[in-house]
Amino acid sequence: MWWSLRWPSLPAFVWAGLGAAVCVAALAWIGEQSMLPVLMAPFGATLVIVFALPSSPLAQPRNVVLGHVLTTALGLAALQAAQWLELSPQHPLLMAVATGLGVSLMMMLRCVHPPAGANPLLVLMTMPGWHFLFTPVAVGALFIVLCAWVWHRAHGQAYPVSGR
Repeated sequence: MWWSLRWPSLPAFVWAGLGAAVCVAALAWIGEQSMLPVLMAPFGATLVIVFALPSSPLAQPRNVVLGHVLTTALGLAALQAAQWLELSPQHPLLMAVATGLGVSLMMMLRCVHPPAGANPLLVLMTMPGWHFLFTPVAVGALFIVLCAWVWHRAHGQAYPVSGR
């Protein structure tokens, strides 16, 4: 019936693409209105996982939020260490250690989220302050999870997936 609240049946790739687009548009609008950065490049890869593979362990809220926050904090700590040691933040060894530690810590804490592996590199290449951990990282990651929850629930798909 035309008044039904159920969404029409469309291929999964259309829903995933629309969900990612709506989420980015909302993040961009929020950033524009608040004058706070809430978008960063690794979020593009996060959107692929969260909207295209919502039942994957990598897409679960714990992995998305903790993965991004943990690796960003690690990148910021590496940046601080570089300043104390008077090293270039782009020193190859520093970048390698920060990225490797991020992977290891995500595995150890069971919050692996591949896009978050880019965060130490992003931090070391752009040299933001500690505020970067809050916005865009924590705020943006939480908002992505909220968008995914609303989007997937709105058309009858479970998100997050229990036991993941």
